[in-house]
Amino acid sequence: MFCKSLTKYNRHKTNVVNVGNVPLGGSNPIRTQSMINVATTDIDKAVEQCKKIAKAGADYVRATVQGKPEAESMKIIREKLNHEKINIPLIADVHFNPQVAKIVAQYVEKVRINPGNFIDKKHNSNKILDENEYNAELQRLRNEFVSLIDICKQHKTALRIGVNHGSLSEKITNRYGDTPTGMVESAMEFLRICKHEKFEDIVVSMKSSNTRVMVYAYRLLAEKMNAEKMNFPLHIGVTETGDGEDGRIKSAAGIGTLLADGLGDTIRVSLTEAPENEIPVAKKIVDYFVNRQKHDAVPDIDAEKYSPYEYKQRKTTAVNGFGGDNQIAVVADLSHINPVYDKDFENLGFVKDNKKWIKTDNSPDAVYTGSSLFDATTQGITILSDESENIIHCNISFFNDDFIAWLTKNPDNILMIESNNTNAVAELRACFLMLENANVKNPVIIRRIYDDKGIESLQIKAACDFGALLIDGFGDAVCLQNTKSESKNLTKICFSILQATRVRFSKTEFIACPSCGRTLFDIQKTLTEIKNKTSHLKHLKIAVMGCIVNGIGEMADADYGYVGAGAGKISLYKNKELVKRNIPQANAVNELVALIKDDGRWIE
Repeated sequence: MFCKSLTKYNRHKTNVVNVGNVPLGGSNPIRTQSMINVATTDIDKAVEQCKKIAKAGADYVRATVQGKPEAESMKIIREKLNHEKINIPLIADVHFNPQVAKIVAQYVEKVRINPGNFIDKKHNSNKILDENEYNAELQRLRNEFVSLIDICKQHKTALRIGVNHGSLSEKITNRYGDTPTGMVESAMEFLRICKHEKFEDIVVSMKSSNTRVMVYAYRLLAEKMNAEKMNFPLHIGVTETGDGEDGRIKSAAGIGTLLADGLGDTIRVSLTEAPENEIPVAKKIVDYFVNRQKHDAVPDIDAEKYSPYEYKQRKTTAVNGFGGDNQIAVVADLSHINPVYDKDFENLGFVKDNKKWIKTDNSPDAVYTGSSLFDATTQGITILSDESENIIHCNISFFNDDFIAWLTKNPDNILMIESNNTNAVAELRACFLMLENANVKNPVIIRRIYDDKGIESLQIKAACDFGALLIDGFGDAVCLQNTKSESKNLTKICFSILQATRVRFSKTEFIACPSCGRTLFDIQKTLTEIKNKTSHLKHLKIAVMGCIVNGIGEMADADYGYVGAGAGKISLYKNKELVKRNIPQANAVNELVALIKDDGRWIE
């Protein structure tokens, strides 16, 4: 199993890696970082961005390093920051060029390389290498990689083996497919060399813009490393999350799921915004898990039916629009408004306050009236229902043998489960596993109640909690309540969480990278322009990518892609197919709109 326990929160045991004067892994705090988005050769601007990121509270700052000029620039940036007594460790992000990695490793505290393009080149071949050919490629990799390890050892430079779902090597995809398993094997090729060379200053990442792929890949990696007695720290992140609420929710859903598992030693929130904006979001995610190990006990559950490495939605019986083949629903408390006159709620189900709910005692067989079963806390609650629905509101204390037996005989009842445990994810997951083990098919509404003044904090907490369960295939509906928020905001957050976890799409999906020194256009401005023109196309996924490094792969399931191709030039993709090359940037957004219209997919 990828973690020690599904019911007790424990940080995954990892080695300590020294990244300059800020170690990570082991018992160190979970570290945060961001990445400058200006050219590394523009030294003054790069230094200023590093300072802003450091001032925001980041532990590390990263910069893209494309060639030798950028590598030499990193030396000067380090010197200038040191002169101003800013000792934040620098990380160089290198793609395609091992020689550049070897140069810059002498100047910075950490180097990130991408196994997908470290030495492998794309040949667009579908050939699956036989064992001799595959081993020959591994030997070629070893020869190049060991020389980089030697330089890192000499200069006490850490390395990140940074796998991206969008840029796996051809030899990996031909053998394993574009899958979490392929991502893990891509990293393991490099990690085995590091272990053989006794080089321990290694951090690993498994990033994807798809939260499910990302979560499953990290879990598989943790299991694989455990099996091979490796304890390398994990860098956690979701790529290309976009901006605003969606970027924050998507990041929290993916990162929070893994932190809830105890996985993760450093995180990066990738927003298509100013780099320093990422740090407060990252810190709020990390802070949500501080002291979680002190949570109330959760019963140990047989997890034989748990599927942590693939999406497997829990099978339920359809009851009044919940469960079965129905879409994952959003349940809202609308008791303070009249939905008949509020257009935002015209298409929702009828709101009914069930006056029949009564309190008797705490035994499941006694807490009911008529055909409904409730606990004491349900008095006066308002949910989307009508008088014929039977909604059982309960927590894990109800899940005894008698209650489970009652449910098996009453499949037309809907459960609404909640938890006040600090480790609510584990407790709610335990409820689902109890239902699975007993083959109970009743639909389940997951309910969470918060007391947050800040909308961003609420978005993050809700995405961490709901996201972890939805990514595991648990839940037929979500019900979010907050003592200090309006229902309209809560409903919007819920639909964003469903979309971030890919269980229900209700609006245009934008896959947008945060930009870096490789990006040769204003991606923030461009994303805003594309959103303004296409947000009404709720049936589409549109990718906005700064360059081609991860572009094709990360936007693999996008309907259309807008990708930087060079200075002032954009290429447009339809699915993975390049359809328009090197369009002048001034015309590119209109060309994207025209492409969608030509395909007959535009809606006025």
